[in-house]
Amino acid sequence: MIKVGVLTSSRADYGIYLPLLKAMKQDDELDLKLIVFGTHLSKFHGYTLSEIETDGFGVYKKIESLLLGDSPNAVSSSYALTCLKFSEFWEESQGKFDLVFALGDRFEMAAAVAASVPYQVKIAHLHGGETTLGAIDNVYRHSISLSSTIHFVSTESFKDRLIQLLDNKTARIFNVGSLSLENLTTLRLLTLNEFLEKWGIDLRIDTILVTVHPETVSFRQNEKYCEQVSLALDQLSARYQIVITMPNADTSGTVFRSAFELLSKKHDSIKLIENFGTQSYFTCMKYSRLMIGNTSSGIVEASSFRKYVLNLGDRQRGRLSGQNVIHIPFVAEAIVDTAERYLQREFNGVNLYYQPNPSKKILDIIKEYNATF
Repeated sequence: MIKVGVLTSSRADYGIYLPLLKAMKQDDELDLKLIVFGTHLSKFHGYTLSEIETDGFGVYKKIESLLLGDSPNAVSSSYALTCLKFSEFWEESQGKFDLVFALGDRFEMAAAVAASVPYQVKIAHLHGGETTLGAIDNVYRHSISLSSTIHFVSTESFKDRLIQLLDNKTARIFNVGSLSLENLTTLRLLTLNEFLEKWGIDLRIDTILVTVHPETVSFRQNEKYCEQVSLALDQLSARYQIVITMPNADTSGTVFRSAFELLSKKHDSIKLIENFGTQSYFTCMKYSRLMIGNTSSGIVEASSFRKYVLNLGDRQRGRLSGQNVIHIPFVAEAIVDTAERYLQREFNGVNLYYQPNPSKKILDIIKEYNATF
């Protein structure tokens, strides 16, 4: 039996992992252990550990290391504390894992993986090789890749980039597509009435889904960016319902949080959601007319729902994007004008990240290579 650990630090990575976790749970050849940390354990961010438990997954270990606050010092201190806590965990876990999965580019994930290096833990990294030039997560993603034994990327171009990063043409890098898109093929979305009953939001009204995170490379510009987004949403809210999912724990996230809270008090048409969960988030995406923001879900999943996305600023710059993604700056006038042009349009192109059955491919590969890890 292969002893597999899975590191999950946020609602975002858990939603992507989900089809893989379900496949692992049903596989008699695998012993699955979830290691839960980061914002999952933060009541401020919605305590999404409860979502994991509701989905029927047991939690092997909970590690609390996230400090409240989003200043550079708070993020750096949380990184250090996560390293410290995980050094203790890896010490007590020697010999208990054949392979441990890490996903993406969060600083908490990078810290957990960094602490594993002296213990020679075998890491399998999902979504390496990508680039987000407007976020310091770019640094964290590459550091996870450099610490990993095996890699599962979502496109061929990301595979090529990862080969360059690792300077190793023989590295175990496999293009399997995006797990989150597999999730969409099996996930039961809510009906309009179910969504209304659960959230008090009527998606029969023309709706714009907004997910904006701070830019962490040019974080001193976030107040200006926030001001422009707020001006745009203030104007759009007169004609459309605006559903805003709150920003993550990155540097300057509270700048956007505070502004969105003020907007929601000013306009009944602006709804704030701390944590939708996977099912409700994609239900809202399906029935919304348009997405605005700078989140990876706009880049990866939105085209599967035939949605256009106004991608703001540089946070996702460098990521492969389809023709449904309209790149615009943090300028209120540009946001409003472009939104009005695309609100009544439906995208009819392909999703560049889609491949069938990525979870099966991943499990087949780790079984094939397990003896050589």
